[in-house]
Amino acid sequence: MTSTDVEERLTGTPLEDPLAARGTARMAGRRALITGAGQNGDLPGVGYGIARLLAARGASVVVLDRSAEAAQRTVDRITAEGGTAHALTADVTTDAACEQAVTEAAGLLGGLDTLVNNVASGDRAGIFEVTPERLDELMNINFTSAWSVTRHAVPHLPPGSAILNISSVGVSARGPGMPYCVAKAGLENFSVGAASTLGPQGIRVNCIEVGAIWGSFAAANMDERFREARRESTTLKKEGSAWDIAHAAAFLLSDEARWITGQILAVDGGPFGRSGPATPPVATVAR
Repeated sequence: MTSTDVEERLTGTPLEDPLAARGTARMAGRRALITGAGQNGDLPGVGYGIARLLAARGASVVVLDRSAEAAQRTVDRITAEGGTAHALTADVTTDAACEQAVTEAAGLLGGLDTLVNNVASGDRAGIFEVTPERLDELMNINFTSAWSVTRHAVPHLPPGSAILNISSVGVSARGPGMPYCVAKAGLENFSVGAASTLGPQGIRVNCIEVGAIWGSFAAANMDERFREARRESTTLKKEGSAWDIAHAAAFLLSDEARWITGQILAVDGGPFGRSGPATPPVATVAR
């Protein structure tokens, strides 16, 4: 896909929107790699939701997960609906594995123009309670992995490509410092810096802050009694789901968002009150 191809696809007469006729196939032709997109448990995770929605809108996707079974479950869901998807197993905590995963994904798809960095892990240990080894591990999973995957993906990405990083509203939580939140703050700064760096190449980079949703990430590690407090802490007084994140992601990755880059979008049902939620929204497994 060249810059000329992108412009021809997005331009028309001034009084007509060239994207309006696409309907539900607005991601047709896109080739997406989504990390941490396996299906774990009975509830959807963010990566799973994004993979399902992009495929439903016409994209071909590679579902990357450290669990081969989880990745295949997502792929089976997509292909059962007529979509195109491939399972890929990788541990993105090493740079070599990230490079290999990107290369394999581009090979499976015949190229790459869409990337979602979704892998995450954390706990509620304080910033001075973790060992140096654990701090390195959490920074690696929540920040460095996204940097590494992106670094290796950039040479494959043509003009018109889009990258999306998944962060958390925990970044803004007023409370004891946690490595998870520190790492996600780094991810957000990286997103803005990468957008500025890659903009001249026609590559967009944005970031979503995930709010108080109920999905596999929260359910696996959070007492369900806390759900009501989280719901009440939002402006809309309602809980979100992985699908709310997926719809926002699908927009930011699509051509409809072609003039949006370097942005951090909070999908959180409205901001928390001044005191924030009762407990930081952090879980201990990959999203």
